[in-house]
Amino acid sequence: MIISAGHVLDGTGAPPYRADVAITGDRITAIGHLDGAEAASVVDAQGRFVAPGFIDCHAHGDAIVFDPAVQLAALRQGVTTFVLGQDGLSFAPGSAETVAYASRYFAAVNGPLPTHHHPHDHHAPPSRAEHTAHPSGLLAAEPAPHPQGPLTVAELLAAYDRSVALNTAYLLPHGTIRYDVMGPSPDKPSPDDLSRMLAHVERGLADGAVGLSSGLEYLPGRYATAEELAALCTPLAGLPYVTHMRAYGEQAGVGMSEVVEIAQRSGAAVHVSHLHGPADTLLPLVERALAGGVDLTYDTYPYLRGNTILAMVVLPPEVPGAEPERAVELLRTNELDAWWPSLEQTWPRLTISHAPGLEWAEGLGLVEAAGRAGVAPHEFCRRLLIETRLEAGCVTARPDEGPEGEESVRRVLRHPSHIGGSDGIYVGGHPHPRGFGAFARFLGRHVRELGDWTWGQAMVHLASHPARRFGLPDRGLLRRGCVADVVLLDPATVADRATYESPRAPSIGVDDVFVSGVRVLADGALTGRTPGRAIRPR
Repeated sequence: MIISAGHVLDGTGAPPYRADVAITGDRITAIGHLDGAEAASVVDAQGRFVAPGFIDCHAHGDAIVFDPAVQLAALRQGVTTFVLGQDGLSFAPGSAETVAYASRYFAAVNGPLPTHHHPHDHHAPPSRAEHTAHPSGLLAAEPAPHPQGPLTVAELLAAYDRSVALNTAYLLPHGTIRYDVMGPSPDKPSPDDLSRMLAHVERGLADGAVGLSSGLEYLPGRYATAEELAALCTPLAGLPYVTHMRAYGEQAGVGMSEVVEIAQRSGAAVHVSHLHGPADTLLPLVERALAGGVDLTYDTYPYLRGNTILAMVVLPPEVPGAEPERAVELLRTNELDAWWPSLEQTWPRLTISHAPGLEWAEGLGLVEAAGRAGVAPHEFCRRLLIETRLEAGCVTARPDEGPEGEESVRRVLRHPSHIGGSDGIYVGGHPHPRGFGAFARFLGRHVRELGDWTWGQAMVHLASHPARRFGLPDRGLLRRGCVADVVLLDPATVADRATYESPRAPSIGVDDVFVSGVRVLADGALTGRTPGRAIRPR
């Protein structure tokens, strides 16, 4: 195949140049003026850029990537690879009990893992149906299904491989590993515990994981010390330790100091997840770490609002949010009556994104949903958590929305240590728009409109730099011999269309995408081909 008459963005940071691109099998075999070459098919790229496939280095598609609607959302932005296993919690490695724990606790983030997927199973579950019912009260939700049986990293990667249109790469989740060895215990690991966790890490890396992730505001990751994490980072051998830090925002110095300590103790490269702002606080911390010899990168997404588990936002630390049965039992009592008044300023900032069994409330502000149910906000929240067994998600507004907040995000993403990540969550009827528009927004708003990057620089932030960081071989660049993950994008029209009001609207300006030389998006529609590979690191 020849992609002809386009302008190539090769991923090195160079400006676009006119060239044809030849693909044979899954590889790029020539780039240049190929007027005399013969090919079985020719794709006209006139007026478009020919770019390397983008790598979303922070995506919560661990279970829901099998949904064609999610694959379409990514490909319409030019994303050809998801890095999964984020925030220290995912499905492998672990026993049946551990897999069920991770599936239940992060159901509002990753979704429950489909049980029917196995290597080369090309049948994906249907996309989530629209819900229009609007009952007058709250309805009980059925518990989410949980996968049965233990799961290794090798088995999980085999389930992804050639089963979806996207490539996948997988981080070993520290919280899952800790739970598999120690359960929900807050204790310091014994030498035997640490040895067993280390064996999980070594085995997972041998199976093909691209690093180790932690979620230090989630359970049980919250209980880990820098000493524990550094010990588990020692086998990484150049692959990154990826962390949802213990503290962000104005308290980011606390989180970053721990990151630096872990890097110095272990010698590991580190990558900080969703490092947003304020820039005046964060960028000096980044520069200080780099000056101290830490190999550090971070990701951010181009929005001001967040998306997370509702229980994490509204429950005090003493409520066991990772143990729904115990938490629900406590919520049924009046023991939190003294806590709820402290959230009066929080309720107006919350929009319900995921409420299984209560879909009428998805997309409503929590205050509005409470009004429709005829109860106070705290009472609605309490009932919502009880009836969903804590499987509820929310979009959270930040106090600094406006020009000052956006300028902070712009400064953070312009830094050379930045790489692109959406933090996309696709679960629920009204998720955050970032999973459907972040990469198109990087291009349309931050390149074309604002000039935060040149087109060449954008390819470094979104393709080649993340490929290097996660050791993804022969990806992120358009060069002879590289894997043919190729995106055709229209620089004049590429843009996000997903909003907080309509979060699932697909992006525009990317209509044709190839993964491993196979056309997976044609004229803006999925072709039904599933050449996506589970990528092992170099």
